[in-house]
This record gives sequence, C-alpha cells and structure tokens, in this order.
Amino acid sequence: MSAGTIIVTGADLAQQALDLLTGYEVVYAGKTPTEDDLVALAQQHDPVAIIVRYGKVGAAVMDAAPSLKVISKHGSGTDTIDKVAAKARGIEVVAAVGANAAAVAEQALALLLACAKSVVQLDASMHAGHWDKATHKSLELGGRTVGLVGLGAIGLRFAKMADALGMRVIGFDPFAKNLPDYVQSVPLDAIWREADAISLHCPLTDENRGMLNAATLAQCKPGVIVVNTARGGLIDEAALLDAVRSGQVMAAGLDSFAVEPMTAGHPFQGEPRFILSPHIGGVTSDAYVNMGVGAARNALAVLHRTATV
Repeated sequence: MSAGTIIVTGADLAQQALDLLTGYEVVYAGKTPTEDDLVALAQQHDPVAIIVRYGKVGAAVMDAAPSLKVISKHGSGTDTIDKVAAKARGIEVVAAVGANAAAVAEQALALLLACAKSVVQLDASMHAGHWDKATHKSLELGGRTVGLVGLGAIGLRFAKMADALGMRVIGFDPFAKNLPDYVQSVPLDAIWREADAISLHCPLTDENRGMLNAATLAQCKPGVIVVNTARGGLIDEAALLDAVRSGQVMAAGLDSFAVEPMTAGHPFQGEPRFILSPHIGGVTSDAYVNMGVGAARNALAVLHRTATV
C-alpha cells in the first residue's frame, strides 16, 4: 500500500532520490508545468508532498491538495513557493540548502573570468579567422576587489575561490556569522562604491527586488563587472543594459533573468558585453543528485515527523 503521492514539478528525479522515496507514488508534472497543470495533478492525486523543480507553487495548488504536508525545493531558492500561503495552511516549506553550492559558485567564477578575459569574444574572433593579440587587453583580477551580496553556502564557496585568485573579498549579508578571515563584512553601499566586480548570491525578496538599478549602478566604479547566478529579479534589466552600453559596467555575466525562459528578442541578445547562460549554474550531474537527495530527505523528515505527532 502506498504511503501517499509525491508530485515532482519536473520530468525526472535522480535515482538516488527515488530510492529514498520507496513506498510513495511519485508523479511527474513534466518539464514546464503551469499552475493549472499543478492544480489538476494535485486534485487528481492529493499529494502529501511536492518536490519543486520548475514552475510556481501558490495557494491554488495547495488548496487542491488537502493532504499536503510539505513543499520541498529541489535546490536552495524558495521564491517560487508562496511561503505565506503555505504557513497559513500549516504546510512546511524546506530547501536543499548548499546542495548545489559548488556548482553555482563555479558558474559564477566562470562568468567572472569570461567577462574579465573576453573569453567569448576572443573565441568568436578566432573562429572568424582573426588574431587580436596586438589590440586586446584583458583585465587582471588579482589585487582587485570583488563584492558579494549574500554570504550563504554559495557566496562563501565563491569567496574562497576569489581569495585564491588574490582578490580582496568584501561582502554584505545581515544574517552571516563567523565569516572566514578573508571575507570582510561591509554595508551594502560599500559594495557599490568599492567593488571592481559584483557577484549576487542572495535570495530574491520583496525588499531586495531590483536592488541593482540605475541609482546603485551609478554609485559603482566605472567599468565594474556584474555577475548574477542568483535570481534575475535582483537586477533592473533595463538599467543594466544602459549601464553596459555606456561603459559604466564593463561586462555582465548572467545566469538568471527576470523572466525565464528568455524569449527571442530579449534586449540582452546580441549585446557583445553580456555573457549569458540559461540558469544552469546548479545543473551539473553532481548537483542534480545532491539536490534530489536533499529534497527527498527534507520531505521525508517532515512526513515522518508529522506522522508521529
């Protein structure tokens, strides 16, 4: 007899995670589930848990699943889950914090280096038959300051790599404690003033939405590099486009966007000093397993606890 149904808002889950969920019926919502899709599945299966990979889980989905006890994020960012609605309904929201930290931090470093070293532009030029050695100058990161907004598992992993490059690391995070000695805690406005490169590693909230905007970009050093592997909503995209075109921002390396997936005609497309990737920072074979196992364990912990209450 099944212990209940668990809906996965995606097309698959790592086998190691499925092995943990033996006894539960696992139902997949597909690669790009809409809210209507999830409501229909919830009505059909009345799940005890939802593991969130893609799409949003709001009040309508929760109300369609009266047996729902826990919503478990396949990753660390829970902004796609209506946490206020969940709390009002006694549904726990949990996240696999740190499960993809190495993967995302490495992507942030790759984007930073690609911006500083013109990797993409030089590659395209070489493939077109050019040899730009006499005219090109790249940026040396050693000795320069990187400012991190968010010092959780991902931010600290990135900080360690930046320190290894010989960079000065400053960071803002009101919740961070016991920071390593190579990370200097500073107020947010010091990040804008002092950093030669800025990398965002914080969750998206109503308070920090659009934190990198025309006003804050104007406070930055001319020629700053901007990297975002967190959430697209942290950046005012129109303001960033203007700043890159004006040279205030030397280059932007972005793995997340205000609206995903990015559609044809987005103003960033075709802009040479934007290095873009499709929100794949946490998508490695290792992180896929780590996030799946973390999400499964977190869901089971809540289910087992509520079963004994």
